[in-house]
Amino acid sequence: MMLPSSLNAIRDPQKRLTRIFGRLPEAQQATLLEFAEFLASRVADEPRELPKPVPHPRPAEESVVKAIRRLSATYPMLDKAKMLNQTSALVAQHVMQGREARDVIDELEVIFEAHYRSVVAEFTGTDDAETSDSSA
Repeated sequence: MMLPSSLNAIRDPQKRLTRIFGRLPEAQQATLLEFAEFLASRVADEPRELPKPVPHPRPAEESVVKAIRRLSATYPMLDKAKMLNQTSALVAQHVMQGREARDVIDELEVIFEAHYRSVVAEFTGTDDAETSDSSA
C-alpha cells in the first residue's frame, strides 16, 4: 500500500502510526493492534526504565510561556498534546482575563505533576490513586 506523501512527511513515528491507524477500517485496525501487541510481547521481558523528571528550579520572576517551557524540560517524557487543552485554557485565562501569572504557573505545575503521576501509574501498572498515595 502506498501512503500519501503527507503521512510519509510525519517524522514522529507515534504520530504517523496514529494517523495510519485512524485511516484504516475497523477490521484492519484490529489486525494492526494485534500485530503491535505481538511485537510488544517480544520485548516485554526487557527491562524498561521511565525517565525521571529533570528538575529546573522556578525563577522568582517567570512568564507563563517560560514556565511551560521549563515544565516541558522538567518532564520530557510527557506527551504535551495530551495536556494542550488544559495548558491553553490557563494561558487564555492569563492573557484574556488577566489571571495572575503566579497563579497560572502554580496550576501548570500541578497539571504537569498529575500527568507525570498518570504516566508512572500506566508504566508500572498501578492505579493512579495508589501512586499519589505513595508519593504523599
